[in-house]
Amino acid sequence: MEEEKKNMEEEQQEAAVEDTVVGETADTEADKEAEPAEEQDPLEAAKAEIEQLKTQMLYKTAEFDNYRKRTLKEKAELILNGGEKAVSAILPIIDDMERAIENGEKTDDPAVLREGMELIYSKFMKALEGLGVKKIETEGADFNTDMHEAVAMVPGMGDDKKGKVIDCLQAGYQLNDKVIRHAKVAVGQ
Repeated sequence: MEEEKKNMEEEQQEAAVEDTVVGETADTEADKEAEPAEEQDPLEAAKAEIEQLKTQMLYKTAEFDNYRKRTLKEKAELILNGGEKAVSAILPIIDDMERAIENGEKTDDPAVLREGMELIYSKFMKALEGLGVKKIETEGADFNTDMHEAVAMVPGMGDDKKGKVIDCLQAGYQLNDKVIRHAKVAVGQ
């Protein structure tokens, strides 16, 4: 009898499980039949939007890659040809120097040679100023570590010369307000 009770309980449990599974299957089949028109359209729309976004992303990636390559090429050209402006400004001065050398052989007067050299020097300095290069002024200036490099300290110059530039041993230059070479100076102590 106990076995019959166990068998009946097992059959009842199996029947309950089957009812549940059949009920769930029926529910999901009913849901699938009622929702396909509603779910497939949004699903297809989402898939289409995903494809569109993928295509846009590919175009933007390719566009950015082309931009990067173009800017690298332009930067390389600037580096290679960046000195063109400076060289173009200096070429007429080289021509003047060549003419001065040729004419220097024809004269023995040192004053004429000196005057020619001074003219070429002033022309060269004007060309450099046109490129943004300026000479750092040192005469009577206060010592400034941003512009000057102290190579000597001169003692006994008096209180009025203390911390002032006494002598310039090598001129300094700035390019567009950036120091490209510090002026080497002697400073009063």
